[in-house]
Amino acid sequence: MERLQKFIAETGYTSRRKAEELITSGKVTVDGKIVTELGTKVGGKEEIIIDEEILTKEEKEYYLLNKPREVITSVSDDKGRKTVVDIINTNKRIYPIGRLDYDTTGVLLLTNDGEFANILMHPNNKIDKVYIAKIRGIIKGDAINKLKNGVIIDGRKCEKCRVKLRKTNINNNTSTVEIVIHEGRNHQVKKMFEAVGFEVLKLKRERVGIFTLDGVSSGKYRRLTPKEISIIYSIKN
Repeated sequence: MERLQKFIAETGYTSRRKAEELITSGKVTVDGKIVTELGTKVGGKEEIIIDEEILTKEEKEYYLLNKPREVITSVSDDKGRKTVVDIINTNKRIYPIGRLDYDTTGVLLLTNDGEFANILMHPNNKIDKVYIAKIRGIIKGDAINKLKNGVIIDGRKCEKCRVKLRKTNINNNTSTVEIVIHEGRNHQVKKMFEAVGFEVLKLKRERVGIFTLDGVSSGKYRRLTPKEISIIYSIKN
C-alpha cells in the first residue's frame, strides 16, 4: 500500500505536490468515490481517475534540457507558444521540474517520475540552483551583502544565499553576478536584484544540484544516467 499522492506522481500525471492539491480540491476519485484525505492509501489495483482519465503507471524517463530563450516552461500553452516539452522527443507524459522564465535559459530537468521531482523541489533538501545574472549597473559590496543575508520579496524574506561578482563592464555599465539559491519562488532571482536596485538583463541557470550544462548546447537535451538518478534518490528525506 502507498499514499494516493505518491501513486499519482508515479503514473507521471504530475508531481506529488500537485497531486496533493488535486486530492484536497476533490478532483481525484478512487473506485468511483471522491477522495480528499491526503492519508489515503491505495494498493495499485484501484480505478483512480482525474479529469475523466484513468491513471496507470508508466516507464520512467528523465531528461536534462538546456532551455533556450522564448520557450515556455510548461506542458502546454494556450497561446500556441513553444514549450519545453515540445523539444523532447518522447511519447511519455513528462513535465518540467520547477520552472524557468520565458526569457531565462539553462538547466531544466524534465521527467514523469513524481517522486524524483519531489526530491529535487523539496525545500528541506536544499538543492543548489546556480544562476548567472547580467545586471544593469555596477554592483558593490553593500548590495551583494544584502543579497547574501536575504532580501525581502513579496513580503517574505529570502533565505541566505551565496553571491559572487564575476565581472563588471564599466563601458556598458553592467555587472555579471553568480548567485546560488535553494528556494524556487516565482521570478525569485529577478526580484532579489530588484530589491537591491538592479535590473536583470539576462539570466541563465548553470547548475541544479549535480546537473550542469556540460556537453549540452542551447535547445538540446540528454537523458539522465542511472548513476545520476541514483544519486538524487540517495538524498531522499
